Amino acid sequence: MNAPLFNTINTFTQLTEHAKTASAWQMRDLFASQANRFGELSVSAAGLFLDYSKNRLNRETLSLLLALARECRVEEKREAMFAGEIFNNTEHRAVLHTALRAPRNDTVLFEGKNVMPEIHAVLDQMEAFTRRVHSGEWKGCTGQRITDVVKIGIGGSDLGPRMVCQALRPYLRDDIRVHFVSNVDGHDMDAALKPLKRETTLFIVASKTFTTLETMLNAHTARNWFLQGGSESDLPKHFVAISTNAEAVTAFGIHPDNMFPFWDWVGGRYSVWSAIGLSVALAIGYDHFTEFLAGAHAMDVHFRQARPEINMPMLLALVGIWNRNFLGYPSVSIAPYLQDLGNFPSYLQQLEMESNGKHVTRSGAAVTWHTSPVVWGNVGTNGQHAYFQLLHQGTDITPIDFITTLKPSHKLPGHHAALLANCFAQSEALMLGKTADEARADMQAQKMAPADIEQLIPHRSFPGNRPSNTILLNSLRPESLGALVALYEHKTFVQGAIWDVNSFDQWGVELGKVLAKTILEEFEANTSHPHDGSTTGLIGLAKAALE
Repeated sequence: MNAPLFNTINTFTQLTEHAKTASAWQMRDLFASQANRFGELSVSAAGLFLDYSKNRLNRETLSLLLALARECRVEEKREAMFAGEIFNNTEHRAVLHTALRAPRNDTVLFEGKNVMPEIHAVLDQMEAFTRRVHSGEWKGCTGQRITDVVKIGIGGSDLGPRMVCQALRPYLRDDIRVHFVSNVDGHDMDAALKPLKRETTLFIVASKTFTTLETMLNAHTARNWFLQGGSESDLPKHFVAISTNAEAVTAFGIHPDNMFPFWDWVGGRYSVWSAIGLSVALAIGYDHFTEFLAGAHAMDVHFRQARPEINMPMLLALVGIWNRNFLGYPSVSIAPYLQDLGNFPSYLQQLEMESNGKHVTRSGAAVTWHTSPVVWGNVGTNGQHAYFQLLHQGTDITPIDFITTLKPSHKLPGHHAALLANCFAQSEALMLGKTADEARADMQAQKMAPADIEQLIPHRSFPGNRPSNTILLNSLRPESLGALVALYEHKTFVQGAIWDVNSFDQWGVELGKVLAKTILEEFEANTSHPHDGSTTGLIGLAKAALE
């Protein structure tokens, strides 16, 4: 869909000039001059609450950003995506992950065909399988029920389910344990296999083509491990596949009835809602999995129907555009103040950087503006004692997304109040900072010597004026987690639409895979291929060590 290039539209110029003025603003002053700033710069949707008031922006900024979105035709592009048009133009695919969580009676057309019956047929297959495993009807080769599930995948096939299973820890079933193996490093598989018993372990191999190098190496290692104490005829009881390659799945030893399909219009990092989420359904139960889907669908409905000025994904994306492209901040830190969201920053790294880490437009022209910032982070309060020093006093300004819940999933007294106090205090401290006069007054109150005070003032002053968003969930439940993930999916879409990049391909990932195959051949067949001097030297050292 043609639209004016990001930096050629009139609003871009206006925002660039506006940013020159905004760079001198102090958020302290913005709060002082805008009595209801918190109320005006916050929004609720699908059970989530977003406070974006601690950003260096005002009503004029928002008005210009919303105009920017209109000029970039974000709403038209959004409708094209939901309508099943070929939105991934470099791979000629539609982008219909939102259909995966839509109700059964919805109609979503792709090439003139309603895909919803096909989607729900797979969901029904997942439900039937999950209930068979949980009831003990599905048994291993010795007639024992399954107690452990190992999900083998990589990238989106791993990060999404892994993140969700950790996030929904309070919902994990007591009768089954789910493990994840993604790394081609054998230490990952070795650690996963050590505590397992062959007769009670089920492997889920997730690879659309059933040829992904890392996944299939791990899958064959698991197969060989199983065959050390079992027979090939027992493989169908202990291996299932998430794939579209029935021939390869059957050759591996998996019965075609135990192959769960998905579609080309499901990108890996958007696939947890599909059969890729089978491990999630096994871990938390199918009913909770459907709640997870429903929460995402609620955010889909909000994103598609809410006016831009109250549209949570739109606003989160536009604030990010303002910080990245007009204020010049190169990275974003994700700080979930919730231990169970420990994998969420890693999940968002792939979602945002693989989607929008692009240097050409959808038409292939070189971009002349910044695209995805670097995404990084860790759980609070751990991050406070690790890298928050840089956030408070470092030379780069890093916007932060604080994410937490109003209610905990545990009943331990005192902990959650302390967690929330730290979360809210950090966003306040980053915004306010501490002036030299305030630092001096603090030290004078401590009866410090005047000479020591003057020496320490530069070290104990904080510039402040550092932006953040705060996202609140009432509690971390399947539906609220679904809404949170969908929020960031749609944020990523909006930013990609404004930057005019294809958010749904990942050719940079493919390049490394191709080169890795060539080097692997050199290890296995003792051949040689031309490389640069460094790579040739490294391969030589590795060959010598592996002999």
